[in-house]
Amino acid sequence: MAAPTTVTPAGARQGLKSGSMSNLTLILIKIAYLAVLWLFVLMAVGVISTDLFGPSKKKGRKKRPRPQARPASGGAPSRPAPARQQRPQRQRRNDPVVLAVTQGPLAGTTVDLASQPILIGRAPDSTLVITDDYASGRHARVYSEGGRWFVEDLNSTNGTYLGQQKLNRPQPITVGQPIRIGKTVLELRK
Repeated sequence: MAAPTTVTPAGARQGLKSGSMSNLTLILIKIAYLAVLWLFVLMAVGVISTDLFGPSKKKGRKKRPRPQARPASGGAPSRPAPARQQRPQRQRRNDPVVLAVTQGPLAGTTVDLASQPILIGRAPDSTLVITDDYASGRHARVYSEGGRWFVEDLNSTNGTYLGQQKLNRPQPITVGQPIRIGKTVLELRK
């Protein structure tokens, strides 16, 4: 008869160590998993803050004034050129005068069109603050360029629609053409 083999506790432990991961490997995997998890959380917070408060202003980009050309001769200093007087542009007959909200919580609200752009969104510093759950902090802007009016989506989450078309670049708009931001509809009026 064969003698039964007995396994000693030391031999059992040695067999377990060779077939399983070391504690150091498990700790390193846990740390890597937590690092990836925190990276995801920080990226999500960044996207939400950009949506609520708009893109951050970069401090590094400041425009420096151009140096003025100096006369080549060493003679008397030259007089500054007389400044041109700009005449105010006359309002043409078919030009829009206001941006009106036609549907949504602010229906009936109008914003006078001026030479400066109109910022539309939920942010308190927007020109037209809309309380629409589908609007971003800085959702869209309406501006004039070369005598024409344009609407531009500012990388909003849910998009800006001109008629039934989702905007992906600035588009010219005409009087009466609907601009939809969530449940809010706007249009230019005379």
